[in-house]
Amino acid sequence: MKYSAVIAAAGSSTRFHHVTSKMLYEFEDGTRVIDRTLKLYVEDEDCRQIVVVSTGDVFEYLSSTRYLGKMVICYGGATRQESVFNGLLASMEEITLVHDGARCYLLKEDLEKVKENVTMDTGVILCKPETDTVKETDEEGYIIRTIDRSRLKRAQTPQAFRTDELLRCYKKAFEEGFVATDDAQIIEKYSDMKIKLVESTGHNTKVTTLDDVKGG
Repeated sequence: MKYSAVIAAAGSSTRFHHVTSKMLYEFEDGTRVIDRTLKLYVEDEDCRQIVVVSTGDVFEYLSSTRYLGKMVICYGGATRQESVFNGLLASMEEITLVHDGARCYLLKEDLEKVKENVTMDTGVILCKPETDTVKETDEEGYIIRTIDRSRLKRAQTPQAFRTDELLRCYKKAFEEGFVATDDAQIIEKYSDMKIKLVESTGHNTKVTTLDDVKGG
């Protein structure tokens, strides 16, 4: 299955508390977070195009490295939603995988699971089962109830969809001022497309704070 990958790497890194963007954090082996994120897609022959949406130092870093012929760099927007939309406009394949640039621990086997399950009629997202006890609270912080976690999943990326359908839903979201927390939520609201969840084998942690990269 041939696809384009849109890598969302335009975040502000406000919670990272480091001198540089979390995308440019350098591991002991000299690689950076964004390098590790891109590696799987660079090496995957099915990935025909990589669209990295970035700003500032990350944009300059990727431009200066001249990664490879199949990579396109475009500017991000004020929000993740705007950034992904910019990336989708540049996507050339019928299927697009959207991936957070800060998820640099994705395993090849998990990428393959997503690719194997996505179709023109069915979207796919990578996820993890909820293992913590989840409480619903009122506005003052008091517990209302404990939510049954047996059917709860933590959404991750990559998330894969038919490109034209995801773009159509994004345009509808902008028209109505709807703000989603991930791409699947936009499909859920504006499309009849079914979305399949596949569980990741790796931890696939999204780098948010410095603790997320220690020992990496």
